[in-house]
Amino acid sequence: MRKQTILWVAALLAGAVPPHASAQNTATSAPLTGISYEVTFTRVNAERRLVSSAMTFTVGGIAPVILSLPAWTPGAYEISNFARNISNFSAEQTGSSLAWDKLDPDTWRIRPRGAGEVTVRFDYQADSLDNAASWSRPDFLLFNGTNLFLYPEGRGFDFAASVTVNTEAGWKIATGMASAGTRRFSASNYHDLVDMPFFVGQFDLDSAQISGSWVRFATYPSGSVAGGARIAVWEALKRIIPAEVKVFGEVPFTTYSILQIADPSYGGGSGLEHQNSHVDVLGPGMLGSPVLLSLYAHEIFHAWNVKRLRPSDLWPYRYDQEQPTPLLWMSEGITDYYADLTEVRGGVISAAEFYSATDDKISQVAGLSPVALEDASLSTWIHPRDGTEYIYYPKGSLAGFVLDIMIRDASDNRRSLDDVMRDLYNADYKNGRGFTSDEWWAAVSRAANGKSFIDFYTRYVDGRDPYPWDAVLPLAGMRLVRTTVNEPRVGIGTIQDSSGVHVTEVVSGSAAETAGVQRGDLLLGVGGISADDPTWSAKFRAKYARLPEGSPLPIVVRRNGREQTLEARLHFVQRTDSRLAEDPRPSAKARRIRDGILRGTTRP
Repeated sequence: MRKQTILWVAALLAGAVPPHASAQNTATSAPLTGISYEVTFTRVNAERRLVSSAMTFTVGGIAPVILSLPAWTPGAYEISNFARNISNFSAEQTGSSLAWDKLDPDTWRIRPRGAGEVTVRFDYQADSLDNAASWSRPDFLLFNGTNLFLYPEGRGFDFAASVTVNTEAGWKIATGMASAGTRRFSASNYHDLVDMPFFVGQFDLDSAQISGSWVRFATYPSGSVAGGARIAVWEALKRIIPAEVKVFGEVPFTTYSILQIADPSYGGGSGLEHQNSHVDVLGPGMLGSPVLLSLYAHEIFHAWNVKRLRPSDLWPYRYDQEQPTPLLWMSEGITDYYADLTEVRGGVISAAEFYSATDDKISQVAGLSPVALEDASLSTWIHPRDGTEYIYYPKGSLAGFVLDIMIRDASDNRRSLDDVMRDLYNADYKNGRGFTSDEWWAAVSRAANGKSFIDFYTRYVDGRDPYPWDAVLPLAGMRLVRTTVNEPRVGIGTIQDSSGVHVTEVVSGSAAETAGVQRGDLLLGVGGISADDPTWSAKFRAKYARLPEGSPLPIVVRRNGREQTLEARLHFVQRTDSRLAEDPRPSAKARRIRDGILRGTTRP
């Protein structure tokens, strides 16, 4: 999607400045003290969808101050070049303007006149409806610190800072950052500062105590989640969070904030994790759906896995360039496995619904070209267009499922994947470091009574072999039931982003090809079912399963900005359907393992 731009800059003194990456590595700012930030969002600048940011600090002399803006938000594994949204940049000292220039696309050099206080200001265009960005309406603002808070180059990230929010008197503020006074907040270091996004404006906000911590639920627009729907969310959270706490044995936050936006311009739904909050951006069709509860479970589990327990490649975060890791499948895919587990363990979904969710992942992986988990983890930064961009979620989740079964089988259900997560959390995160691939597999082996996982890694993580379901599932009292079915098929591959569902593939000879669907079309609906509905394909199959071949099938797309209805004819395709089910006659050990997975228990 977006790539970081590399530019040559003008000569400094007698030598030429290297390109962007080198400038970032060699530039060092003058030391700063007393750093504070001020964010201003009122009805006046909301009209232009702008938010104003100011950074104030004290310098000790005339040495240049070199400030940078992050190029990405951790958790959103893409370079976003937030600096492109900045306008009206200025710097002043004792009321007079200071000279400044740029060293690279997201780094500014300011020249103080001497010791004293300096303030740097700019406006930021808040018009990107994205979890990692900033987005405003006449009465509302979402902002991420990575968009608005500059940092001094070469001085590390261990500086404390405060944030003051200037806004309308009757507007609310919600954030995970600690309060330091009226509309003033503080963080002990820059990593925390930019890891606590803000809601500012008019929105619904309530809270409840769960597992000894206060959980806040902020939703925009007001009224989007109300009445019984809001009660249902709280009931689910009161079941999910304790099940997640049980995995690690502790609550790592004193408060947790769910910050949620629902807007009709957004297709589907997505979440972005932070250490004590997460931001969800949804299309209205997601509200009240079971998928949304799974999203909550996924993002909250990230408070342990990724925000604290994370690969050494991501420790510590840096903000000026990509931080690829081959272990993203563990950070995201294993988290997705636990989203399902904690829902079933908490009684939010049934065992049958857990099996169905796992079925969907098996089908999703089987429907794409084979790709190694490690390769998919690394490739996400470049957003492959072959449908594998986010395959490390479902395929990594299934890897967690298989490993959980294997660990429980090798230990006679005395240990599980829970033990692996907890052991690494205590050994690595609590000792201020990330974990390596070797440490991950060593922890897995320890949990499995010393069993080697070299073959598993070679074939299923670094390799592209299909998972050995027929050999592994019986160990947990489960099986894949296979049947041959004729089902209606549109014949397209799609990928979803914030702008909607995009057609990435059109199958030769399919209903879609015959109707004239093209790669690059924005899919709006099929057979009267909106593509914004995350379950549209299942609803399509259910609606058309009993109609005759050749029945009319309208497909609505947007192409080159124009909405078109393409007339397709219903087409059926024979496929082998596999369904995860319980083995009716499992061994006693397999039954214990199955129950242990679903209930979160091990044998004493």
